[in-house]
Amino acid sequence: MIFVTKSDGRKEPFRKEKVVRTCLRMHASPIQARNVADRIESKLYEGIRTNEILKMIFRYMAEYRPEIKHEIDLKEAISLLRPKPDFEQFVRLLLDAYGYRVEDAQLVNGKCVEHEIDGIARKEDETIYVEVKHHFNHHVYTGVGVFLEAHATFEDLTDGYKLKNNSINFTKAMIVCNTKFSDHAKKYADCMGMDYIGWKAPDDRGLERMMEEKKLYPITFLKDLDRRTESKLGDAGIVLLKQLVETNLEKLHERTKISKNILKNLVRKAGEILK
Repeated sequence: MIFVTKSDGRKEPFRKEKVVRTCLRMHASPIQARNVADRIESKLYEGIRTNEILKMIFRYMAEYRPEIKHEIDLKEAISLLRPKPDFEQFVRLLLDAYGYRVEDAQLVNGKCVEHEIDGIARKEDETIYVEVKHHFNHHVYTGVGVFLEAHATFEDLTDGYKLKNNSINFTKAMIVCNTKFSDHAKKYADCMGMDYIGWKAPDDRGLERMMEEKKLYPITFLKDLDRRTESKLGDAGIVLLKQLVETNLEKLHERTKISKNILKNLVRKAGEILK
């Protein structure tokens, strides 16, 4: 049995099915995914780092999907977004794509104090207080402390509504982040009836699955997007590849002052990924 080295230094047995699942998420056919996994398995050595395996996946997948040369790892791409306003805007667009009516960040009075909340999501008879957390290090876990704080805020908001300090009848709290949650955090959230969206959580609809399903890829998914250009696009409210290809090029140039040639190149690559 070959052991691989994870980003945090921990070692775990190589699991071929993880490579297959990664390839499937990158839109490989089952046969292509299995072929890539077989090739990688043949090149393993004891202690190989998982990021080296990921590089091999990209290299071999490019033979089936040439446009993949424009992409980076989706988990890393999300971590490269600016926490504010870009990731918060990304979360609002994601929830909107799944039928929520989303309101922007605002100040809401609780029973005890005023709270700056990241968003309000409404769907059917639910009014959800949304807390958004972003980590630049996409390998870290979001712990139970985030949920404890959010639950305390939720209780103060609901008590504030009863006292007529605010007019929003919150029914639930939701945490959205770009990384995995600790088991302790998920256990607490499930016990308290809190919703959460993160990497591979919940099991049936994690962040990565939601992005793939709706093709809501962040602009940082583009491999050669520099930070200055990313910031200009983010300042113009462009955080998705879909927005980039659907926005009028002339207007985007006027709003961002990014050269038309650069924009055309980015739009072309984004279009190749989205197709």
